[in-house]
Amino acid sequence: MPSVLSQPSARSTRRFRQVGAALTAFAFALVATGCAGDSASPAGKDSAAKGKPAVAADRVEPLSTAAKPRLPVTVESEDGRKVTVGSTDRIVPLTGSLSEIVFTLGLGQNVVARDVTATFEQAEKLPVVTRGHDVSAESVLSLKPTVVLAETVSGPAESIQQIRDAGIPLVVVKTAKGLDDVGTRIEKVAETLGVPASGAELEKRTQDRIAAVQKDIPRPAEGKKPRVAFLYLRGTASVYLLGGADSGASSLLEAAGAVDAGKESGLTKDFTAITSEALAKAAPDAILVMSKGLDSVGGVDGLVKIPGVAQTPAGMDRRVVSVPDGVLLNYGPRTDEVLTSLVDQLYANGE
Repeated sequence: MPSVLSQPSARSTRRFRQVGAALTAFAFALVATGCAGDSASPAGKDSAAKGKPAVAADRVEPLSTAAKPRLPVTVESEDGRKVTVGSTDRIVPLTGSLSEIVFTLGLGQNVVARDVTATFEQAEKLPVVTRGHDVSAESVLSLKPTVVLAETVSGPAESIQQIRDAGIPLVVVKTAKGLDDVGTRIEKVAETLGVPASGAELEKRTQDRIAAVQKDIPRPAEGKKPRVAFLYLRGTASVYLLGGADSGASSLLEAAGAVDAGKESGLTKDFTAITSEALAKAAPDAILVMSKGLDSVGGVDGLVKIPGVAQTPAGMDRRVVSVPDGVLLNYGPRTDEVLTSLVDQLYANGE
């Protein structure tokens, strides 16, 4: 059977690599094709959740204790620079997941701008100054920030350097790839903003909630873990990708008691173009997608029309797990909600 994508040109190959790198960057929301998070969007009667919303209301839950920054602080940026932060009065996080951490730490009132992927309720009215990899230095600087938070995938490099050349403290935080990164990211952001005690409290709350979800994961029938393939879909851009070992989804799937079918089938890269052969080898029992991606191909009806999908166990059972784009791979304060959604949908039939 033919693959979904024809033999890629050099230009399209570069695009796949760029998309893959962006997706590996904890939000997938860094892709410039509109990967902003949306509200919970169940896959309909064919979804594993049987119409149950993917996540709760799109809000973050700040700590109950007020954050009191103790400044100045000098921290080491992920790119090796020593950065001194003297004020948190005007904070600009360059990704949605960093915004989520800042707001949850209790410093949301100090955030003056957002990335397009920061769509949770408390941040949605802030001006958009960056779109994933497309950081606008001029827009950032126009808001006179006192500190800027970036990730290792933030760019272009010229914009990051322009912000630094203007004398603005800019700290780069390592991009998350799994559950092991949750605590370290929270700790780093809290340290940068002079609220380490709040960081420790939030880290404990988050880890406790994740552990509570994992404690209640049903045991699979006959001890066989469900095989789940993570598909990245953007039908409007003709992008159809199968996640591999470095997609960022493996840790989440394994935490939910599942097997990453792409990784298990031998895909070592982040993403590869979907082919019938690759799907047959992965043989997923369920398919994990982002809500906007599912919508972009026409829902479950459109998904099973992608060559190779209908022939998988997941396609034959129309077993699809859908989670909003803006939270799926954030690996932060709301990861327990994402994990809950994944578990609820994956084991909806007690399997």
